[in-house]
Amino acid sequence: MTSSPLIVFDLDGTLVDTAPDLVGALNFVLQREGLPLVPVASARTMIGAGARKLIERGLELEGRAMSVADIDRLTVDFIAYYREHIADASKPFEGLYAALDELEGRGFRFAVCTNKLEGLSKLLLAKLDMTKRFAAICGADTFGVAKPDPTILRQTIARAGGDVSRSIMVGDSGPDVGVARRAGIPVIGVAFGYTEIPIAELKPDIVIGHMRELPGAVKNLAASFASQ
Repeated sequence: MTSSPLIVFDLDGTLVDTAPDLVGALNFVLQREGLPLVPVASARTMIGAGARKLIERGLELEGRAMSVADIDRLTVDFIAYYREHIADASKPFEGLYAALDELEGRGFRFAVCTNKLEGLSKLLLAKLDMTKRFAAICGADTFGVAKPDPTILRQTIARAGGDVSRSIMVGDSGPDVGVARRAGIPVIGVAFGYTEIPIAELKPDIVIGHMRELPGAVKNLAASFASQ
């Protein structure tokens, strides 16, 4: 008996528009260091590689270099502040709930595979009342590896009770496309996320510009599942 088909989502910039709260936390630590605030619009493409990388990119904008110990300190403070403000302004992208409802009605199950810490990912989804939607929620610290290492995706699929041969990845950036390619599963790219390189240039199998397009894209990619 084959497992239900599984859709594995990235979190930041794919499921949820988290930029306002992430940049809020970044600006909290930058302001404390006497540095100018970063506008949300400018910082959106800096998101996606974890808290430490976001801080490093924020410092680079001001030409500021810090020691490893100082960045460690800022990262701890960033995470503490972000945990307290994780869902102040973050919200699911428009059309997400309707798309998930339609796909669930077709028999699909869902999981999250993100480079965000697992605890923060679960906290965010709980605050947004979305936890029950996902069979597994896995972060960069869940298995000790981050995207694009295929281990994190394969293990997320396994934890969700899925099968790699009947799974689809959905993401907004290079690590998402890369992890899907390395794991050998098809990938849908969203054009509204957080990436410096336009998602179409990363060559996912399909690009969508709105969540209303997700069910159709999934239908196209999952056509081969019927014979498995």
